[in-house]
Amino acid sequence: MTKKQKKVWITGASSGIGKALTIKFANQGWEIAASARRENLLRELNHIHHNIHPFPLDVTNSTKVKKVFNEIINKFKTIDICVFSAGINYSQFENNLSEEKIRNSMEVNFFGTLNCIIAVNNFFKKKGEGHISMIASLAGYRGLPSKSGYCASKAALINFAESIYLDFKRHGIKVTVINPGFIKTPMTDKNNFNMPMIKSAEFAAEKIFEGLTGKGSFEIHFPKIFSFMIKFLRILPIGFYFKIIELANKRVKH
Repeated sequence: MTKKQKKVWITGASSGIGKALTIKFANQGWEIAASARRENLLRELNHIHHNIHPFPLDVTNSTKVKKVFNEIINKFKTIDICVFSAGINYSQFENNLSEEKIRNSMEVNFFGTLNCIIAVNNFFKKKGEGHISMIASLAGYRGLPSKSGYCASKAALINFAESIYLDFKRHGIKVTVINPGFIKTPMTDKNNFNMPMIKSAEFAAEKIFEGLTGKGSFEIHFPKIFSFMIKFLRILPIGFYFKIIELANKRVKH
């Protein structure tokens, strides 16, 4: 009996973690619906891996998100896992609050993911099963200086994932939040500060793939030593947390 080929929808698939994860799934024999704004980069992936199928998309356009998901279902007939990876991070420190940058961070990182979840929600409920995952960040655990837009958008994702977990579980839908530490990508290459325990995008893809296709815990976080350090900061009283971050922040050139 032929084994059923699994199918995954990945957004943010043209670069960074999304691209590495798309290639990882492709190498494991999955059929991938790959979405990103830059269609030319998706075409390049398709040229190398014929099981990567381009579905260009700007996740901030809720109408287009629904249209593209319908196109995916028309082609694939079903989807097993969704990985919503599209996101932005302004690399420079926020020396001044920028309404535009904070709104853009929320629009792409949070509302873009929300648009995708709304698009797949009813399909998975009718199917009685499915797996929705979203890439947040360890930076969403607590607020960091000069990163208000990014931290707020990722914290919103983590909180949202926790909020829908039990609601979706009743319909047979798994929810997973993915919290990486520093990962070397074109986005982080622009950072002008030290990034502790930074890992490659391929390392991240391996950890995410293992987590999504394994036992299916709610949170996938890595690298472990760094993430447990951040988890410790998360439970500290706010006064202690501010003192630690203030000391660390004095060593960083803004």
